[in-house]
Amino acid sequence: MQDLFTILFLIGFFAFFIFVVLAIKSVKKQNGKAKRHWVLTGIFLTICCVGLFGIRALADNSINAVSDQTEDTTAATVVDNQNALMQNSLSLFNMTTDEFKNVFNSIVGKYRLNGLGITKLDLTKSQENDTRTFQYTFSDDLSMVGVLNSNEEIQEIMLIGNGGFSEQTGGTLMTAIATLIMTTNSEYTYNDAQDVIKDIGLLDSNVNLNAFDGATVRNGFKYRFKIQDNNISTFGITAAK
Repeated sequence: MQDLFTILFLIGFFAFFIFVVLAIKSVKKQNGKAKRHWVLTGIFLTICCVGLFGIRALADNSINAVSDQTEDTTAATVVDNQNALMQNSLSLFNMTTDEFKNVFNSIVGKYRLNGLGITKLDLTKSQENDTRTFQYTFSDDLSMVGVLNSNEEIQEIMLIGNGGFSEQTGGTLMTAIATLIMTTNSEYTYNDAQDVIKDIGLLDSNVNLNAFDGATVRNGFKYRFKIQDNNISTFGITAAK
């Protein structure tokens, strides 16, 4: 049941953004398709909400199932889980590029995210400050860059998308963002990734897809998403300060 609600949420979420863009374009072009696009936007928003409410309901039921534990035991368990999560959450910045590639590709394979697999990361070295960087191009509309520390471990990483949230690029960009979020922590699922995206503000009803800048901090990581006026979108992950 969890998988069903997750699928409904993802389908509704990505399709909602796509048809919002199409509807806006139809209004500007006055091609007579705006009404149909707005109707489809409403339908997929409803599907997205059904999936989200279902996920939340299942989570609440799971919490209620263990509510008979004592307060001391629960408090101790929460502390242990938080400590373990904090240790695991810093895994991205302990990874070499090869380790990162393997983790990223394992998530791509697990969720069957075709077209996002990494073959080889291109490493370069700055002549000025001895800093090593890496980059990878998924397509003409999506690329990734990163910076390594002196131990050859990832220090920060960023996705760069061209074209904003058009029908062609929006879905792929959001999928890549979710994959990169899951790579930061071995215990993250797609639901956790969507929660991060929600905290950033991308799921707000009044979000401006032409100029947006939002961020959130989770377990030692700062996640930031920005859309610039020239339709270039960036999603970066750095250590929270």
